[in-house]
Amino acid sequence: MATIESQITPEIVEQHGLSPEEYERVLHALGREPNLVELGIFSVMWSEHCSYKSSRLHLKKLPTEAPWVICGPGENAGVIDIGDGQAAIFKMESHNHPSYIEPYQGAATGVGGILRDVFTMGARPVANANALRFGRPDHPKMQHLVKGVVAGIGGYGNCVGVPTVAGETNFHPAYDGNILVNAMTVGVADADKIFYSAATGVGNPIVYVGSKTGRDGIHGATMASADFEEDAEAKRPTVQVGDPFTEKLLIEACLELMATDAIVAIQDMGAAGLTSSSVEMATNGKAGIRLDMNKVPCREEGMTPYEMMLSESQERMLMVLKPGKEEMAAAIFHKWELDFAVIGEVTDTRHMVLEFNGDVVCDIPLGPLAADAPEYDRPYLSKEEYKAWAQVRPLVDVPESSDIGADLLKLMACPALASRRWISEQYDSQVGADTLQTGGDAGVVRVHGTRKALAITTDCTPRYVYADPCEGGKQAIAEAYRNLCAVGARPLAVTNCLNFGNPQRPEIMSQFVHALEGMGDACRALDFPIVSGNVSLYNESKATGGGSAILPTPAIGGVGIIDDYAKMMTMGFKAAGEKLAVIGPCYPEIGQSVWLKEVHGREEGDAPHVDLADERLNGEIIRRLIDDGEVTAVHDISDGGLLVAVAEMALAGKLGVELDAMDSAFAFNESQARYLVTFPADAPLDRDKVPFETIGTIGGEAIGINGSSVTLCDLRNAHQSFFRNWMEA
Repeated sequence: MATIESQITPEIVEQHGLSPEEYERVLHALGREPNLVELGIFSVMWSEHCSYKSSRLHLKKLPTEAPWVICGPGENAGVIDIGDGQAAIFKMESHNHPSYIEPYQGAATGVGGILRDVFTMGARPVANANALRFGRPDHPKMQHLVKGVVAGIGGYGNCVGVPTVAGETNFHPAYDGNILVNAMTVGVADADKIFYSAATGVGNPIVYVGSKTGRDGIHGATMASADFEEDAEAKRPTVQVGDPFTEKLLIEACLELMATDAIVAIQDMGAAGLTSSSVEMATNGKAGIRLDMNKVPCREEGMTPYEMMLSESQERMLMVLKPGKEEMAAAIFHKWELDFAVIGEVTDTRHMVLEFNGDVVCDIPLGPLAADAPEYDRPYLSKEEYKAWAQVRPLVDVPESSDIGADLLKLMACPALASRRWISEQYDSQVGADTLQTGGDAGVVRVHGTRKALAITTDCTPRYVYADPCEGGKQAIAEAYRNLCAVGARPLAVTNCLNFGNPQRPEIMSQFVHALEGMGDACRALDFPIVSGNVSLYNESKATGGGSAILPTPAIGGVGIIDDYAKMMTMGFKAAGEKLAVIGPCYPEIGQSVWLKEVHGREEGDAPHVDLADERLNGEIIRRLIDDGEVTAVHDISDGGLLVAVAEMALAGKLGVELDAMDSAFAFNESQARYLVTFPADAPLDRDKVPFETIGTIGGEAIGINGSSVTLCDLRNAHQSFFRNWMEA
């Protein structure tokens, strides 16, 4: 093997994100010192981003199977059966650190990467969604970050021709130095034409397709697996640069080749680029891989094997083809004006061997890189120890409201609940002409050529997870379930993006472990398995004052099916004279509510408890009411409580409502497992079958409550004021 001149010093090892103990494992795996190429490959493959070394142990506890699950975690994306020989393929991933450093490209390439995860399995992408978390609006950098991220998501998704139909945006000081950008894509494929990543067939050609490799994104995976220091801006070169027009060509070229019998395996070049894609393909196929680095298409002069293997340049894929299919495949990719190069072959050595200028510059056994990568059982606090550490103050006295209407206006104008129209208007939600609903409880897209529709939602309430990780984890799953039920969809499966701080801190690891416990309990109780996901750790920033971790944010992406989209439900009030009712019990719990924080300046009390039996029962009731045509509008009750949900329904339907008398504890309580429904007064719901409480009558141009009223005009102005005033400032 050729010697690459580089003396591996402890400083170089540290720069590559490996601990001294991990470097000892490298020496043991190789039986010698690595060269720089080999060290770089170990570095990215053993990063948190690629190896899940702090989370694998606990991820194994999540439920991932159901009769309708075709493929669970472990591939590029999850696959579920949606009937009629069709499958939905979906996943959510993070692009947090890159988006803080360079918001437009960070967010754009996050969208590009998740699109590739889906179409690499044979699906045509049909919808995008996102989950965004930002810091204080008055933080000097936050307006710049919000504008850049939103523009990046819209710029990439709009150009590539995939509608953005759902999402959520939160603000909290904990994200001042480390924002979260989580992107989700859903695609549709024939269930018998799913493509996987296992490289098989000794001698089969390995081909590189898409864009050329450049020096952008080198060590992106390593950067995403460490805390932010004060010099975050210096990491700008680790951020990838995306081209949505090339991505669109790549989608079409891949789908065209997938219609033939040429492909043995296919893998997106995502985090760690050519390294992770080749290692994962060979590992999944229990094979080896040999690459000729001189044949890798490069767009910059003098690129070294180290740079080529670690680059995260976008819009690239790796494939294994059947022998003799190279010429046909090349013709397809050249037609779409994309690079195509045979760069290696599958071997039986179970080693990754790289050659450059006729010399072997890397020879690594694949086992230690992937299957036998480090796995840590990090120490974590018990639930009781965590509660003591978190210091969430108990809610010893519940304040009363002197003017519920004024409180409602304040809530509708606050950053937590204000209209996100400024954001959604920058996303093309209608491209493809199959979008049936955006802006409701879930986005809904028709499965082209059928009566079916997919419902898509993203959900998490980080303040609940911080206050009680287990209950917060349950709630994130339960709210996704509710949002799908609210539009008439049968919830099928979950993807997730688990955003947490430094796992080497026991309190952070406690958040992770117990949130997963709650998520797992909810998924099992609701028959709502997790089929794909992503873990993003080290979301902390020393730049904001030392050890500043984000709120624990296990973002959930839920997907459900509507068998006949004519029965899809929306949340806007439909007709004067109809009755408004609440389904689900209200408990005396106002802790951690938006009302308590925004009106009284208090972040206190326990998170709402989650009764999973109620969640399942009430979801089934709602779906039956929708299917039988007994209700005319449905909306789940979540952030802000019942009265905020009423206001959202009124604004959506441009109709007011006269409400029964209620106190603030009922109006702004955030108890779970609850829905608001409307129904005709002359066709009341059957109280023997549905546990509901009528709370008002639809009509007029205001929300009347406790003898006073709030006009829809004032509500709308309050609701739309935050972003309008902030972005014009």
